[in-house]
Amino acid sequence: MANFQLFAPFRRQVPVADTVNEAGGLAHTRDPRAALALYACTGCLNGTYYADEEEQFAQVMALCAQVDASFVARTAIHARQHGHMKDMPALLLSTLASRDPLAFSQAFPRVVGNGRMLRNVVQILRSGRVGRRSLGSMPKRLVCQWLERASVGQIVQAAVGNQPSLADVIRMVHPKPVDAEREALYAWVIGKPYREEALPALLRAYEAFKRVPEGVLPPMPFQYFTSMQLGVTHWQALARQVSWQTLRMSLNTLARQGVFEDEAMVEEVAARLRDPVEIARARVFPYQLMAARNATAQLPAPIARALDEALEVATAQVPVLPGRVVVGVDVSGSMSSPVTGTRSGGASKVRCVDVAALLAACIKRGNHDARVMPFDTEVRDVVLAGDEGVLAQANRLAAMCGGGTSVSAPLAMLNRERAHVDLLVLVSDNESWRDTHRAGGTETMRQWQVLKQRCPNARLVCIDLQPTRTSQLVELEDVLHIGGFSDAVFQLLADYAAHAGQANGWVDRIESIALATN
Repeated sequence: MANFQLFAPFRRQVPVADTVNEAGGLAHTRDPRAALALYACTGCLNGTYYADEEEQFAQVMALCAQVDASFVARTAIHARQHGHMKDMPALLLSTLASRDPLAFSQAFPRVVGNGRMLRNVVQILRSGRVGRRSLGSMPKRLVCQWLERASVGQIVQAAVGNQPSLADVIRMVHPKPVDAEREALYAWVIGKPYREEALPALLRAYEAFKRVPEGVLPPMPFQYFTSMQLGVTHWQALARQVSWQTLRMSLNTLARQGVFEDEAMVEEVAARLRDPVEIARARVFPYQLMAARNATAQLPAPIARALDEALEVATAQVPVLPGRVVVGVDVSGSMSSPVTGTRSGGASKVRCVDVAALLAACIKRGNHDARVMPFDTEVRDVVLAGDEGVLAQANRLAAMCGGGTSVSAPLAMLNRERAHVDLLVLVSDNESWRDTHRAGGTETMRQWQVLKQRCPNARLVCIDLQPTRTSQLVELEDVLHIGGFSDAVFQLLADYAAHAGQANGWVDRIESIALATN
């Protein structure tokens, strides 16, 4: 027999960790493109558990400098259109204004789809943080084009908000009105004198209603009425005409105004909340529904039940995954951080652990035999009943939050049990430190290699919930990284499962976005 030590069966080498993460544990540096994609789809430019907003901003700027301008443009488009993010795509787009005007102009109309995004881009450009203190000729021209092409309804909606307000933007770029109606509209927005008879019909009706708040409400955004003294009939009308998202966010306001004292209105609002067509049109994040549902203590029971149903509808696209599926859910202390970061007076009450638990519960709902393994420094015991809703399961998992972090814990347990695994999904912030070594590879990577020896066809998906420059696993042909907390995560998971692990990673998806030729 030949020398066994010399001719031992081939084993893939564990990649050597080349850095440490924010928690001090061994980690792998992400490819700059993958890191930028993660920041774009999870970063909200607020403080996280390990980094404040300035550190996050510095990381994004450094990553933008390391990749091609065209990739920055494509990432901004991806983060806006698929990740449904707001601040981060605006920042990525703004970095291009001085660096690559062509890429900026190509990405602008696909990132700036509404007035909120327009004001975000203008705010960032004028701040001086991305290399300039004024808009410049091309950005000014593109802003003017947006204003000229926007409908009356879009202008009216865009006029809600400040810092800068739409009035500030109009004063900066001086759009040229094409007719008397547009001239009156701009004057109305910026508070200059105007001829009321020249206003669009919508604003004429609104101005008349302000003088005599009686009769039918003009179809203006909800915010235009909140300072008025309205009767309950008008508040009921608002509940019928506002968008689904505004309705979700205004439930407590409507309750205070007596709308839900009418049982018929309770049923009407509940029917809207559970309407699958409206839910799909709203592009609601599943975690937003979780937040709304957890804040319904003072609302009628039918409203709470409707939000439960809406959550089930919003997460119904979770795929049925083939084979033996295991979901590792990070419930460590760092996962207590708000999923959209912290800022004074504006932090979300929904934590990373809440989102991780919700994702796991959704996968469990679509795959009844899936094994869910919550972990901190070790795997925690949990039994999820198949007849429980996703919210109940998610709340039970999230209640375990606390302790250190060993992302390798679920893999180590699977290896001790010699369990067979076809697909392992890890939902985490990747800040592992209790399983670290002084040198070599990460323990998570070591345990994955052991599992692969036993289950050569196994695949692993890492769902990363926080913007970090490092990871515990190197992306390989059988290791896919996904970042974010929108329902786009479910679609990427579905594609990966449908293509037997050969689906393109998100960097490839971003690279494939076509930029229009000007």
